[in-house]
Amino acid sequence: MPSFDIVSQVNPMEIENAVNQAKKELANRFDFKGSTAEIVLEKDEIKLSAEDQFKLRALGEIMMTKLAKRSISLKNVEQKDADVSPLGHARQVIKIKQGLEQPIAKEIAAFIRDRKLKVTTQIQGSEVRVTSKSRDELQTVITAVRAGEFPAALQFVNFRE
Repeated sequence: MPSFDIVSQVNPMEIENAVNQAKKELANRFDFKGSTAEIVLEKDEIKLSAEDQFKLRALGEIMMTKLAKRSISLKNVEQKDADVSPLGHARQVIKIKQGLEQPIAKEIAAFIRDRKLKVTTQIQGSEVRVTSKSRDELQTVITAVRAGEFPAALQFVNFRE
């Protein structure tokens, strides 16, 4: 039976490219000359640190701009609150969300069920599998889900006959 998967993934190479571009801009910016600001990428987290909260905010804006330019959906990016030490040093974590969280997957499955199409949905870990006897029904589901508004960027993969 024809099927496809609905997933929410971010290309790790694009994240790495965005971080490298932000580091280059950080090295060239006049307002960061002589400061100890840095950007560190660790798996699905980008850690920012700066001398004060103002520079941390500027660093966050640089990073978000570079992520957006690399076509990384900001729906998959979560900025945590900044931690400011009593001495003024500030740190912040930007988390990159990979995969569909359970509540979002349930919301997508319910959205598809509400359309009353002849398809079945299964939540499989961090993805939603949609199967049907008709390829046209699957195309209709893809169109409907694209038109819907969900709190994560969605991709459609593994379209099988």
